[in-house]
Amino acid sequence: MNARTTTLGMLGAGLILALGLSLRTPETLQAKENEEPMIAHNVYFSLKDKSPEKRQALIDACHRYLAKHPGTVFYAAGPLAEDLDRPVNDRNFDVGLHVIFKDQASHDKYQDAPMHLKFIEEQKDNWDNVRVFDSAVEYAPSSN
Repeated sequence: MNARTTTLGMLGAGLILALGLSLRTPETLQAKENEEPMIAHNVYFSLKDKSPEKRQALIDACHRYLAKHPGTVFYAAGPLAEDLDRPVNDRNFDVGLHVIFKDQASHDKYQDAPMHLKFIEEQKDNWDNVRVFDSAVEYAPSSN
């Protein structure tokens, strides 16, 4: 393979990536104008057994049961970022769950969804404390 073929291949891959990213417009990340705001559902779990294995088990359960509910715009779960230890950081949790729903109706359906209830039943015995922060949010494009 020569340098020109490699360059063309990389250019083609870049164009495909750019096209894919351009299809993900801000409208797919926000409630449409004149509709209610999205709901950001952030949950912080403090565990009884704080071992890396138990933290990962909770993260795996989040991925298995909570990642693909109808109306989900964004989903992520992961451990406390150990390296971020500024005085303003609240470090009183082991695992964070972050779900943004397209509207409150989607959030409300999630609360009673069988997969959500199964997640709670399976994981609750290792929870020392659970803090839930729900907020009504709007998408604003970054200036970058």
